[in-house]
Amino acid sequence: MRTHFDFAPYRRSTVGFDHLFDLLEAGARGDSSDGYPPFDIERSGDDMYRITLAVAGYRPDEIEVVAQRNQLTVTGRRAEDKEDSRYLHRGIAARPFERRFQLADFVEVGAATFDNGLLIIELQRVVPENLKPRKIAIGGGSPTPERIEAPQDEALEVA
Repeated sequence: MRTHFDFAPYRRSTVGFDHLFDLLEAGARGDSSDGYPPFDIERSGDDMYRITLAVAGYRPDEIEVVAQRNQLTVTGRRAEDKEDSRYLHRGIAARPFERRFQLADFVEVGAATFDNGLLIIELQRVVPENLKPRKIAIGGGSPTPERIEAPQDEALEVA
């Protein structure tokens, strides 16, 4: 069974879509991360979104949220445990993580809150006014178009 799709023919016939094909190929390969931390993405309104990450065992000061152009990166690094701690079983993940989210154009990252081991990041799509569709009024003209007259040359006399 073939699990790889070849985008080469499309790459040859398009210009400027390299980033899109890279994302599609990365998605087909499967993300290199192991799925940690688990997350939800929900739509909370017409142009509002919410990403919720389950980051049990982390404190807010151990998590960093960075928004760059079209990318949101969430990184977690736990502080070192004290030497006197002796775990009999350690089931709560303590490994560092980095989770990246590709954002569509005009999606802005809003507030980030931390509650009961869940990191909640609010997103909103904000399209600039000059890019929003607008209705163009059709102006009325005179009922009959004006004619442009050519200048009259003196008549030629025929002898």
